Amino acid sequence: MTALAGRYRIGKQFSFDAAHQLAGLPEEHKCARMHGHTYTVEIVLTSDGLSSPGFVTDFGDLAPVKTFIDDVLDHRVLNEVLPVEPTSENLARFFAEWFIEHVETAVAGHLEKVRVSETPSSWAEFEVIRG
Repeated sequence: MTALAGRYRIGKQFSFDAAHQLAGLPEEHKCARMHGHTYTVEIVLTSDGLSSPGFVTDFGDLAPVKTFIDDVLDHRVLNEVLPVEPTSENLARFFAEWFIEHVETAVAGHLEKVRVSETPSSWAEFEVIRG
């Protein structure tokens, strides 16, 4: 087998339903009104190597993300439970910060990015840049 240099990457998607409205938009803008989405959140981890039996991390080790979503965000008004304006961009960063603080140290691999979709055809992404 040829020796290759590379990096491994895995992702896991989670979904939840929630409502929000965005401040600072013209009154006639549809996002200025309360509305809901079925959000999809994708967590992407990366690693230079694999842990036994050949994982970046066991997908089951990401269960705290699902628990957090179910307990804090699912079927909620995001404006009432988030410390930021609930745009997809801000949600992506919020999830990245939460994951690094609460999950990353307990799993193999490092968070590379978080992608949040409000619809099947639109998404926002926050990429973690480590110094």
